[in-house]
Amino acid sequence: MPLSIVTVPAQEPIARAEAKLHLRETDSGQDARIDGLIVAARQWTEEYLRRVLIERTLDLSLDAFPVEFSVPRPPLISVTSITYMDTDGATQVLATSGYRVDAVSEPGRITPAYGESWPSIRPVTNAVVLRFKAGYGTAAASVPEPIRQAMLLLIGEMYERREQGIIGSNVGTIPFGVHELLSTYRILVF
Repeated sequence: MPLSIVTVPAQEPIARAEAKLHLRETDSGQDARIDGLIVAARQWTEEYLRRVLIERTLDLSLDAFPVEFSVPRPPLISVTSITYMDTDGATQVLATSGYRVDAVSEPGRITPAYGESWPSIRPVTNAVVLRFKAGYGTAAASVPEPIRQAMLLLIGEMYERREQGIIGSNVGTIPFGVHELLSTYRILVF
């Protein structure tokens, strides 16, 4: 399913100062490395959960209108637009009165409004583009605390162990507790 990022998050779910406190690190010479670990932990967590943590805009491109859009990467905040290529090859924007948005369900859903149907389209690749906003909000505090704690565990593991494993030890790739903290937030079906 072609999904592209239109806007990146305005901030990360974990601030550098918070990560440094967790790592017990006071050296500012490590700041760039810690910033990179924060981004890596967010990206890993988002992929594992199949969610967006901090609000951003995404495009979902499809070859045809589905019976019902199942919007990936919850939580769905809003639908910005649905554009499509009509049978003449012109790009059209579907009127918001033509569809209903269910942002309560996870994943979010979009269906034709009562008495409406999806318009006819030209049968070409990526003829339908759904632009939507997803995430828990724009602030780090809007991300559920268990997710943030799991990210801190990941950041700590990556900071302490720069390699996949250590000779002579049995080290797992994911720190103990991360899966447990994230398990109730993971989306399993798409």
